[in-house]
Amino acid sequence: MTTNKEQGITMPLLRYIMQLAGFVLLSMFSLPLWANGIDDFFGEVNGVLANVLFFNVGFGMPFIVAWLIVGAVFLTARMGFINLRLLGHSVRIIRGKYARPDDAGEVTPFQALTTALSATVGLGNIAGVAIAVSIGGPGATFWMIIAGLLGMTSKFTEATLAQTYREIRPDGHVMGGAMEYLSRGFAEKGMPRLGYALAVLFSVLAIGGSLGAGNAFQVSQSLTAVQQSMPIFVLYDWLFGVIMAVMVGIVIIGGIKRIAHVAEALVPTMVIVYLLAALWILLSNLPLVPAAFGAILEGAFSMEAGIGGLIGVIVQGFKRAAFSSEAGIGSAAIAHATAQSHYPVRQGIVALLEPFIDTVVICTMTALVIIITGVYNAPEHAALVEGSRGAALTSVAFGSVISWFPAILSICVVLFAYSTMISWSYYGERCWSFIFGERGSLIYKVTFIVFIVIASVTNAGNILDFSDLLILAMAFPNFIALYMFSGKVKGMLDEYLTRLKSGELDEEVRGTS
Repeated sequence: MTTNKEQGITMPLLRYIMQLAGFVLLSMFSLPLWANGIDDFFGEVNGVLANVLFFNVGFGMPFIVAWLIVGAVFLTARMGFINLRLLGHSVRIIRGKYARPDDAGEVTPFQALTTALSATVGLGNIAGVAIAVSIGGPGATFWMIIAGLLGMTSKFTEATLAQTYREIRPDGHVMGGAMEYLSRGFAEKGMPRLGYALAVLFSVLAIGGSLGAGNAFQVSQSLTAVQQSMPIFVLYDWLFGVIMAVMVGIVIIGGIKRIAHVAEALVPTMVIVYLLAALWILLSNLPLVPAAFGAILEGAFSMEAGIGGLIGVIVQGFKRAAFSSEAGIGSAAIAHATAQSHYPVRQGIVALLEPFIDTVVICTMTALVIIITGVYNAPEHAALVEGSRGAALTSVAFGSVISWFPAILSICVVLFAYSTMISWSYYGERCWSFIFGERGSLIYKVTFIVFIVIASVTNAGNILDFSDLLILAMAFPNFIALYMFSGKVKGMLDEYLTRLKSGELDEEVRGTS
């Protein structure tokens, strides 16, 4: 017999799915008619926004890229290179050594890490790396690695601040992230209006980025990869959008706890499958690996095209690393704010693992496969390069060595895209709720679902470029806070390390076990 409680859970879920199906059908048949017009409008907007964010600060270096580089170098130096010193401690934390039953939060530190990783370990590692190497050459890989190492400290700082300034609401839900430490942190310093304005700016940028780079880009790139091995989606591209829309919709209605559970199971599995395939290709072509590293180092410092060419390679590396790891962007701080942690610094130390896994390990492996197979500069693949079809280019690279792997890669690409979308839907929904309140979150979720279908049936290149600009723009208000509160984070870090070295933290765990 079905209980009242079961009916109370099932009926709203069924109603939501029926409403969701209606919105999907509406978007499939009507929205594409005007989506191309919107795309043209954003083409004009992009020019204005690019002039603001990418104005030349010297030697061809765009402002926003320089902003990320300088900020990451500053934080790494100020925090005493903790990005390298505390890697081992980070692993011990996520294994649960320091877990306490009274830690407040919605998810475990490991679930917060995998949720944040599910947003970053995605098509940036597959499509983005291929695009970076094809445009900037093998040398872009070196600067991508450097950006990843420096970005570890940026992630540490923003995750620590997210834990420090988070708000745990009466229903147990957590509101945290850059919008919270901007608004509440600046209020502490007597500048509440400035802090709130920066928080709203960050939220607007994050909402736009979630619908574009966190949604439409994922659908577009994964669709092109899937079409390589599943021709049915060439004829019925809308079907792919509908399938993805339903899969994403079912998960995101459950909030961060359901997203965290899915990410916890999905992320490690898909990363292991992808890395094993890349490792197999590298081992199969072991004699070519030294030459590939040589090409990376040579290209990283080549002055063959002059100082402008060198800056172009650096920009490609840092730009793709920013999209891949999102270090300094402030997005992952929203996930880390929900983690159960007694010390804010402790979750920050967990967060620094993200850029290492995402950029230093996965992106480097992808780049080596792209370079060794030579697909990035092969004339027969020029159309893929010109069309920025990075996922398809990576599929060709893997398929040239493992003939049957493009089918597996298609599945990996879809899972990467799927995991990124569910995490970014949470980021966007939290920022939407910050501006409009919790009651309006359903409006955002429906909009997010509709965008999935739009992306599958339109070639909205300008909208995708616009969302890329918004993602990078998030670094502007976010790094203002990272600079402003870096002294506070450093003080918290020093206190934590003192307790760690004295053995006090180990005694605390034993006292609560």
